[in-house]
Amino acid sequence: MKLKNLLLLSLFTLSVGMISCGGKQTTEETDAETAKPTVKLAQVFERGVPQIAEFTATIQPQVKNSIAPTTPGRIRQIMVDIGSNVSKGQRLVQMDAVNLENYQTQITNLRQNYNRLLALYQVGGVSKQDLDNMKTQLDQAEASMKSLQENTYLVSPISGVVTAKNYDNGDLFNGQFPVLTVMQINPLKAVVNVSETYFPLVKNGLTVDISFDAFPNERFSGTVNKIYPTVDEMTRTFGVEIRMNNPGNKIRPGMYARVTMNLGTQSRVVVPDQAVVKQVGSGSKFVYVYKDGKVSFTEVQLGQRLDTEYELISGVSNGAQVVVAGQARLSDGVEVEIADDSKAKNQSAKQKTQSDTIKTEAKK
Repeated sequence: MKLKNLLLLSLFTLSVGMISCGGKQTTEETDAETAKPTVKLAQVFERGVPQIAEFTATIQPQVKNSIAPTTPGRIRQIMVDIGSNVSKGQRLVQMDAVNLENYQTQITNLRQNYNRLLALYQVGGVSKQDLDNMKTQLDQAEASMKSLQENTYLVSPISGVVTAKNYDNGDLFNGQFPVLTVMQINPLKAVVNVSETYFPLVKNGLTVDISFDAFPNERFSGTVNKIYPTVDEMTRTFGVEIRMNNPGNKIRPGMYARVTMNLGTQSRVVVPDQAVVKQVGSGSKFVYVYKDGKVSFTEVQLGQRLDTEYELISGVSNGAQVVVAGQARLSDGVEVEIADDSKAKNQSAKQKTQSDTIKTEAKK
């Protein structure tokens, strides 16, 4: 009987202990859940930020011409090769001249007939109408021969360099590709796509710096030559054409270039990089703005990264307070407690102690 009573007493004591532990654990969990998150704040201000923008581009020739006749025909001779420097008006290709020779003979005959009619007209042997008809035939034939000459002897419309040759002597030109390609490579140009936020700042004549991977220790200069008048609605960018001189033809079309523009200084709000929260999966950036004991989850548009800070294009006003530590437990509209460094350390230690206690009790 005594043994039975002893067992009952032990079970009662164990039950009371478990209830006590359970109550303690529940209380501590509730306190941890209802405690205000502790955060650290920083006040942000406007300051002058140099608007240095860098863009990438592919260098293009200033002018690119395709050399080809207007009609198919046999290529008699190509007078230049890839890499040849050519001058404006220089003959580059001679096509088959049979048709041209026939036309020249025809024009010779027409000119003789016209001269005979002119002599007869002067003595009253033919009418003015007959003379005018013959003159019309002669003019049409000479115009056709001029066009044929242009398509028989192909000349360069620019001074430049031959960059492509698609046929050889004796080939039949079929119109699929030009016989030659000539590019003007001094000066050169590059077209960069600039964010619409810079549209008011980019002006014709603006000097820019250009660098190339092929020449890592050199810097080249260019000038804004043309600003495209519209903004692409998909990319929110506008085109800017940069013109650069190329003495010695050192730079070649197709090279990869980096274009750096100094667009002056603008007053911008600057925030510490610890304040910026990146929303996973969307690419959007946010900061928690503190006001009247609560935080608001505010989307921001970032500009340049400035060492340990970010320039803000929009989102936070001058003088606002933003959270720079403790964002993990925050959400929009949550009340928070502001901690100085010592208080934050004590709070962190207290939270760690509570967490360790909960874990220990749970193991029991």
